[in-house]
Amino acid sequence: MPGRPPDRGVDVETDVLVVGGGPVGLAAAIEARRAGLGVVVLEPRTAPVDKACGEGLMPGTLAAVRRLGVDPPGWPLRGISYRQDGVVADHRFAAGPGRGVRRTALHAALHTAALDAGAAVLPRRAGAVVQDADGVVAAGARGRWLLACDGLHSRVRREVGLDVRDGGPRDDDPRRVVRRRVGRDRGRRFGLRQHFRVPPWTDLVEVHWAPRVEAYVTPVAPDLVGVAVLGPPGVDLDAALATLPELAGRLAGAPAVGPVRGAGPMRARSRARTAGRVRLVGDASGYVDALTGEGLRVGFAQARAAVADLDDPAGYERAWAGVTRDVRWLTTGLVAAATSPLRGRVVPTAARAPALYGVVIERLAR
Repeated sequence: MPGRPPDRGVDVETDVLVVGGGPVGLAAAIEARRAGLGVVVLEPRTAPVDKACGEGLMPGTLAAVRRLGVDPPGWPLRGISYRQDGVVADHRFAAGPGRGVRRTALHAALHTAALDAGAAVLPRRAGAVVQDADGVVAAGARGRWLLACDGLHSRVRREVGLDVRDGGPRDDDPRRVVRRRVGRDRGRRFGLRQHFRVPPWTDLVEVHWAPRVEAYVTPVAPDLVGVAVLGPPGVDLDAALATLPELAGRLAGAPAVGPVRGAGPMRARSRARTAGRVRLVGDASGYVDALTGEGLRVGFAQARAAVADLDDPAGYERAWAGVTRDVRWLTTGLVAAATSPLRGRVVPTAARAPALYGVVIERLAR
């Protein structure tokens, strides 16, 4: 709830507070500095930060990364390959390659770029968020605006009452609450990621479909591939790979590198993207699923729009709707198919209708 910020306990003042120093938060910091604004990023983790993700940058995402002044090393990605029981649907990007990039390499490059741009990064958790008509206070820092870039399970989203699970008029009907609790696990999807020391065998992102999971294979270096698995609650990496004989054969004997990382549940919703002087950006603003791999491109576009519309919350809502429209509709449709009896038809349909499949990939890749 908005209120009067405390007079004591504030030791930092700036124009823009960014909560969350992941790639989208760092992009927001760079955009704000380019706009001539003072920026403080609140991020308790030490850079570089890793997370469970597919690590494939689509061509449009790679262009957005370069626009931010970074060009991290990786492996060229020239398209997408859907694969299921010997059925293959390949599409090569029309606009040139994307890139497979280790999340740690991407984060390190953006972190350096944000510091070089003049942003300050404080090792603090945001905690409570208090705002008035003139500014927002979090973790002893005060800004004229706050950009919440704190991810899928955003605390700021809850703090300012924008999480759909919060109380309020939409939760007044007890029947709705019961239905939500009963269906809480229904359709939820989780992700796991593991790297393997093996030379890439393709310049495509391979998406291997099994009855209950998808495995995304992304080459990220001359001797390393990342495998991200999406599936229902309790998904297990080894068990998932056992249902994908083609991929299991490729990885046979390849040593695992680093820990298995997990994320989820994938879906997050927000009532709105603005509350007073707070703006939700990236996954914190709402997320459908990782199936199409477009979280970063959309997050970078939101960061740019949020900075451009700091004084215009309605303008940011419109911009947010515009930059997320394709992903929300296409991902929602694909997830609906992937979690329904139609799941087994997704890859065969893509193989039989390559033009339609190509249109969908190009819409997501731009």
